[in-house]
Amino acid sequence: METAQALFPSLLGDAVWHALPRSVRRMHGSASRILARGKADVEGSDNLVARVLRRLLGLPPPGMEQALEVCIERQGNRETWTRRFALGHMRSTLRSDANAAYLFEHLGPVTLRFTLLPDAQGVEWRLNGVSVLGVRAPRRWFGTVLSHSGERDGRYAFAIDTHLPWIGRLVAYHGWLEIVDHD
Repeated sequence: METAQALFPSLLGDAVWHALPRSVRRMHGSASRILARGKADVEGSDNLVARVLRRLLGLPPPGMEQALEVCIERQGNRETWTRRFALGHMRSTLRSDANAAYLFEHLGPVTLRFTLLPDAQGVEWRLNGVSVLGVRAPRRWFGTVLSHSGERDGRYAFAIDTHLPWIGRLVAYHGWLEIVDHD
């Protein structure tokens, strides 16, 4: 079953959407539910502040070659992503704004605002705004956030890397997923 208004196709437009690799279109498409499994390497600073922030935001703890299961449930232009890493789980909700110009990801008390930029391998998620408990915060407080979804070796691939000022690497995870057709 497919949703009427898929989030990523509406944000990217038809021409860009259809030019993306097949695995990216399947993962970010219009099916009402997706289950995917794969592996991820997770890294992060070991300082106390980074560990506390990871726990508060529901981010996974560091660990290499973690089994990963991702379930995406869609309703219109809203998606709930539940990521089950071997060492922890993470849940976020994605949606677009009324003009379908930005992707918002709600992660605990934090809302991230991204612009999606297609490239030859997939989509860069460029962070351009953050709010905490509904209050906009200065972008510079959130350091460097690199996020990309694409395709590698015919599989959906992802890479996320977040460095915060004075804290260091909050979390970085990269790996691959394959959609499970029957479970």
